[in-house]
Order: sequence, then C-alpha cells, then structure tokens
Amino acid sequence: MSRQHSDDEPRELSTPEQFVFTPPIDIYETDEGLVLYADLPGVSVGSLELQVQDNKLTLLGKVEPQIPEGARPLHKEYEVGNYLRSFILSGEIVHSEIEAKLSNGVLRIFLPKAPKAEPRRIQVNTG
Repeated sequence: MSRQHSDDEPRELSTPEQFVFTPPIDIYETDEGLVLYADLPGVSVGSLELQVQDNKLTLLGKVEPQIPEGARPLHKEYEVGNYLRSFILSGEIVHSEIEAKLSNGVLRIFLPKAPKAEPRRIQVNTG
C-alpha cells in the first residue's frame, strides 16, 4: 500500500482524513472478462463510490476513524484514510454489464468483454 503524499508532511493524529491510499489490486483475465480484486479494509458498501466515465473506472472508498467517543489516541501505528484508484478500460469492456461485490474488505469487480463479432460477408451493390 502506498500513500500519495510526501513523507515530509506532518502526521497529525487528529486529522486522519488527509491520507489517501492506493489500494493493492490483483487483476485476472478469463474468457468472459477481467476480474479485479482490491483490498479496501474498513470500507463499507455505503462509503464506496465506483463509477465509469469516459472509459475510466474509478473507485473511491471512504473510511471513518474507529476512535471511541470521548477517547483520544495515545499510540497509533495503523493509518486511517481513504482509498482511491483509477484505471483506463479497453474498448472491449461492456460498461453497462460491470458488476461489483464488496465482502470482508475485498472488492471484486467483474469487467465483461464484449463478444467478438462473427465474420460476415458484406454484399457490394452497383451504384
């Protein structure tokens, strides 16, 4: 997991919203399409935004800090932040049939391929 900010930036425990992580992704290809897995710990279905626009797939997972009300952090090793990742899709993906499922912090996205066009003979007319 990598962060998109400089390590020179100050880390403040009171404002974890400033962190944006790039989630690790695995992509597999099948005959039917591509399957993408993204680790998004702490992200719920309600805090996940997934969209396709102009052949670009973008996922944004928002994570709320888990600090009990009235408590203040004394020691913290696990950074909390949002997840952001984008991909440019090939022209063979059928956008209207993309499916996604979030289970136990792992997002699975199925990106179906368009069926290949069957070869056909084109009739030429005189004109």
